[in-house]
Amino acid sequence: MKKIVFTLAGLLSLAGTLQAQTERLHRIQENIQTVFYDPASALYQETNDAAHNEKPHSYLWPLCALVQAANEMEVLEPKQSYLGPVLKTIQQYYNENPPAPGYQAYVTKEKIDTRFFDDNQWIAIACLDAYQRTKQKSYLDTAELIYRFMMTGYDQAGGGGIYWKEDDKTTKNTCSNGPGVLIALQLYKIKKDRKYLDTALDLYRWTNTHLQAPSGIYYDAVKLPSMKIDSAIYTYNTGTMLQSSVLLYELTKEKKYLQEAQRVAKAARQHFFRKQKFPDHYWFNVVLLRGYIELYQIDADPQYLKLFKQDAERIWKEEKDAKDLIGKKPWKTLIDQAAMLEMYARLQTLKL
Repeated sequence: MKKIVFTLAGLLSLAGTLQAQTERLHRIQENIQTVFYDPASALYQETNDAAHNEKPHSYLWPLCALVQAANEMEVLEPKQSYLGPVLKTIQQYYNENPPAPGYQAYVTKEKIDTRFFDDNQWIAIACLDAYQRTKQKSYLDTAELIYRFMMTGYDQAGGGGIYWKEDDKTTKNTCSNGPGVLIALQLYKIKKDRKYLDTALDLYRWTNTHLQAPSGIYYDAVKLPSMKIDSAIYTYNTGTMLQSSVLLYELTKEKKYLQEAQRVAKAARQHFFRKQKFPDHYWFNVVLLRGYIELYQIDADPQYLKLFKQDAERIWKEEKDAKDLIGKKPWKTLIDQAAMLEMYARLQTLKL
């Protein structure tokens, strides 16, 4: 009898935990829509404090976080429509100027702005995840459009690689090449066209040659034409390349890619997880989490994911205000809310 009672108690406790996690997700989602969203324009503001908003509306970058968070919410609640409205907002950043259409950094009707290759790539990654989940062709169409745009940023200066943004030929970054690998691999997985795998391998090799530290983690950028390394180290750069190594293993079955992923995973933990926490940039960290989740799908070792769970719970306890807006500063940002929405949604999907 005691065993049965214990089992029921355990089930009730689990149900309570899941309910609390779901309520937290809905609270963050509600805050995003009520605090940062402007229904009249269907656009967002970058922060909840007008004094810290550079423009009347958000740049595209926070929406690159929000679009992925919206996809992860639909993974948990497939009958809801979180992703469509965000993509509709992103369409207001569409710019079809030559050499290929893409999405610019700021709202098109308000000003013509530069186009960052990585901004576009994050949107494509979310759309490819959504396509794999739903098989809705519009998601694939958007990803293919962005693939064509990102390849306009590729040339042989510095031996290959993709620039950071289209009007600056002085820097090629891990943040514009790691995501490029992921897009190309996902398109290869879907379309079975060898050109996508060739692109992925080319970008992967170039990034590892020029931007990987000996330990396994990744530097930020290489400057052109000097080839001087910008040695800043951020979690998201290592995250995309970790995920790329795992996907290459999945697609090629070559063990060298899995071994590399495991090496990078260990190096990232040693470098980034300090004093029982990850660095302060939530969105950079959730991109690293994506890489660890990809590895977990292969080796079923939860050791790294438990660290993210631990840190995510710490953030909810220590780094939010009375209205449950998340962030260490007195003013709160859209990108921080979106990043933590993705973080909690992914961890809940994994049942961690």
